[in-house]
Amino acid sequence: MIDKELFKLIGKNKKYIFIAVALQVLGLIANVSITACVCYAVYLLTKGAEATRFLYPLIGAVLGIAVRYTCSRLTGDIKDTLGRGVKRDLREKVYNKILRLGVKTTDGMSMAGLTQVSLEGVEQLDIYFSGYLPQFFFAMLAPIVLFLICVWIDWRTALVLIACVPLIPLSIVAVSKYAKKVFAKYWGKYTSMGDTFLDSVQGLKELKIFQADAAQHVKINESAEEFRVITMKVLVMQLVSITIMDLVAYGGAGVGIGLAICGAAFWGLNPLAALFLCLVSVEFFLPLRAFGSAFHVAMNGISAGKKILSLLNTPDPEWGSETLDGSRDIQLDDITFSYDGKRDVLKHVRMTFPERGMTAIVGESGCGKSTVVNMLVGAFRPQSGKVTVGGKQLEKLSRENWYSHLAAVSYNTYIFNESVRDNFKMAKESVTDAEIYAALEKVNLKGFIEENGGLDKVITEDANNISGGQKQRLALAIALVSDKDIYVFDEATSNIDIDSESIIMKNIKALSENRSVIVISHRLANVVPADNIYYMEDGEIRESGSHEALMAAKKGYARLYSTQKQLEQGYTEAIA
Repeated sequence: MIDKELFKLIGKNKKYIFIAVALQVLGLIANVSITACVCYAVYLLTKGAEATRFLYPLIGAVLGIAVRYTCSRLTGDIKDTLGRGVKRDLREKVYNKILRLGVKTTDGMSMAGLTQVSLEGVEQLDIYFSGYLPQFFFAMLAPIVLFLICVWIDWRTALVLIACVPLIPLSIVAVSKYAKKVFAKYWGKYTSMGDTFLDSVQGLKELKIFQADAAQHVKINESAEEFRVITMKVLVMQLVSITIMDLVAYGGAGVGIGLAICGAAFWGLNPLAALFLCLVSVEFFLPLRAFGSAFHVAMNGISAGKKILSLLNTPDPEWGSETLDGSRDIQLDDITFSYDGKRDVLKHVRMTFPERGMTAIVGESGCGKSTVVNMLVGAFRPQSGKVTVGGKQLEKLSRENWYSHLAAVSYNTYIFNESVRDNFKMAKESVTDAEIYAALEKVNLKGFIEENGGLDKVITEDANNISGGQKQRLALAIALVSDKDIYVFDEATSNIDIDSESIIMKNIKALSENRSVIVISHRLANVVPADNIYYMEDGEIRESGSHEALMAAKKGYARLYSTQKQLEQGYTEAIA
């Protein structure tokens, strides 16, 4: 009933659980003392005692009520402290985990799923940690405490009551196997619905253009209906389980009350003691009854916790502590890599990227170009072979040191919801306005920025207030001012007009005179100036050399280049 992995997440906050349980036990004893005072008052009433004698049970009851109230308030405060502490620590762990993962993706978790897990998932776990766990320990202790009190009064009644208590946990265990499956599906449907909704919002423009919004509307409705169905299953399961627990709890209490009455009638049990046992019988089952209710509510938190554990247990990329202190040459030495362990995406790849010069990687879609880029930025590690920089293995370098030498610009580089100036300062904190404008001029963007608010112009979320080409050029300009030793451009000139593309490629070539520049491009005209070109097919290096040498070889590269050139010429003639 306690998930050991989730329990470990509590960390230093474990003490609050035991404090809460101790307060609940003290409150239970206070409640029993109130019952004893009431029974004693009834006894005095039957004996016709003087009014002054009722003062003792009255004082005892008042003290018991005060202790009970104080324990209840303190228990609530302690549980609140526990919940807030665990949530704070969990959020910190999730955030730090995402930072450690860096550019490595989380397998099987979408952006919507990651957001739900790190935000709402942590909130759901609050119920598990602050409500479920303290109630679990209290529910285990309470019947034992009551048994130790009642066994001295009437052992028969005490034994029957303590024997009926385990029936509630057994009913919970019987339901829990089914409940885990239901709640796992519940959370899966919930995140799936979130994914569908987020996709629809982000792609609303495209849905309208292709007149597919009606079909997407149907899809969202289907996802919402699936979520409604699984929600109703959860509610039905909870109601059935609660009904079973009520039958066990109140049935067991009824048996205990019946035995106490029989004891008074046939076995010589003091009527005062019988009254006490009748009033206390229900107390045997109420803690477990409350635990059963908390169990079903907490199951949702447990399902969310599994998602969080999956994130936290994702292996961190391997990094060391060494630093680059000499050559910046990069080598891929006999690299083999597979995403699923079945099909090799890279097969015995050998590449060299000198510390100065422009190296290009080309090939048709799916040949492994972007996987090579992921190897260079440290997102993936090869199954065999090694990546070295200046003779040192990449995973032995400090991540901070490696990234201080590397700049990567891709077709989807993120531009932050900040001013143009602030986006540049993220790349280089000391950058001046003159340096920013010089970089913008290189990418043919200076005039646009000057005419639209200057460097104080705020880029909206996902760069929606500039065009796709302008976003791409801005990302390139930011990379240029970062002043790194190694630049990786992964389809960085996509969505850019031909004139701007020509200007950018000239700047990239100029940059390669004293930097290592690696260019991945589907358009082979961009890589003609490269000092060395690797042509890939099916995860292998089929050819390498300069553009002239590869064209003279008349193999795969030459065929692909000629085909693209013919298509571009045909397109130009068609427009003309």
